Amino acid sequence: MSRLPWGKLGLFAGGVLFGTAGIRILSSQDAKKCYTNVTAAVLRAKDSVAETVTTVRENCDDILSDAKEINAERAVSEAEAMIADAAEAVIEDAADAAEPEPTE
Repeated sequence: MSRLPWGKLGLFAGGVLFGTAGIRILSSQDAKKCYTNVTAAVLRAKDSVAETVTTVRENCDDILSDAKEINAERAVSEAEAMIADAAEAVIEDAADAAEPEPTE
């Protein structure tokens, strides 16, 4: 005579009972209120994160424009320094060329 696997049947019956009770609990009115409150909290958090991202993006845009301005000013001052050095070199060359060479 074959023996029935009572342990496996008990686990199956327990799973069915737990699943049925779980579905009833999850679809209850109290659970729906809880889901609604959690969803509302998530939406509020989403709005807060969106505001923070907007603020950070605006600050990054300000920083980027300031950095570009600093680099432009630096490039102008470097160009002016290069022009001044070149002008000095031209003046020195002209002065050297104007001096008479000593005769022996």
